[in-house]
Amino acid sequence: MSQTLAIIKPDAVSAGNAGNILALLEASGFTVKALRMTSLNAEQAGAFYAVHEGRPFYDELVEFMMSGPVMPMVLEAENAVPKLREVIGATDPAEAADGTVRKLYAESKGRNAIHASDSDENAAIEIDFFFS
Repeated sequence: MSQTLAIIKPDAVSAGNAGNILALLEASGFTVKALRMTSLNAEQAGAFYAVHEGRPFYDELVEFMMSGPVMPMVLEAENAVPKLREVIGATDPAEAADGTVRKLYAESKGRNAIHASDSDENAAIEIDFFFS
């Protein structure tokens, strides 16, 4: 078993889809090991997405992540990182496979409902960011 981090983003929380997303993740074989609701300030959102600093979407992403509550969670499953990436779908919901989180609940490429770690190394760093 391995762990990964997911964050239900402000768009999905405000739309009332957090429970649906959580249920889909559990139905896909993930066990929730930790979960909380929090709001990010500019320093926290900027630090979390620092890897994207300098890219055209960085400022918009930081603002978006501060726009409302988020729900970070630690998920556990076999091959958790690639499995979660498959379950959430492509960043752009128009390109996401049917039945994926983003196909079902994302508004757009920028407001895409959920974050998922992209590697085991980043999962460990991101889990520690929210759950020290």
